[in-house]
Amino acid sequence: MAQVNQFQIVYLKEAMEFIRTLPLSAQKKIFYNADKVSRGFVSNKLFKKLEGDSDLWEFRTLYDGMQYRLLAFWDDQEQRMVVATHGFVKKTWKFPTKEIQKAEQLRKKYFNSK
Repeated sequence: MAQVNQFQIVYLKEAMEFIRTLPLSAQKKIFYNADKVSRGFVSNKLFKKLEGDSDLWEFRTLYDGMQYRLLAFWDDQEQRMVVATHGFVKKTWKFPTKEIQKAEQLRKKYFNSK
């Protein structure tokens, strides 16, 4: 694990709606992993930048055989803050393009509303 600066996590409505649909034990694991990362401990198994030209990152949680993902982006204007856009269950090796597009739309909406 690498040591990095701490940051705050803000969950958009879409991220919280996804999390609330999950079993309580999965919710707890997702929040535990995200909190661990925000306190300064990062590994690619928990928080990783998406490949390519995207400015998106993913919080990654493996729990009970399920791959949970929360997409996010940095808002450094707000003192090292990461904004989680939405979540989904990753079912294939390839990253779903529609999820990236949704995160990009939510990112634009977020910055346009500031």
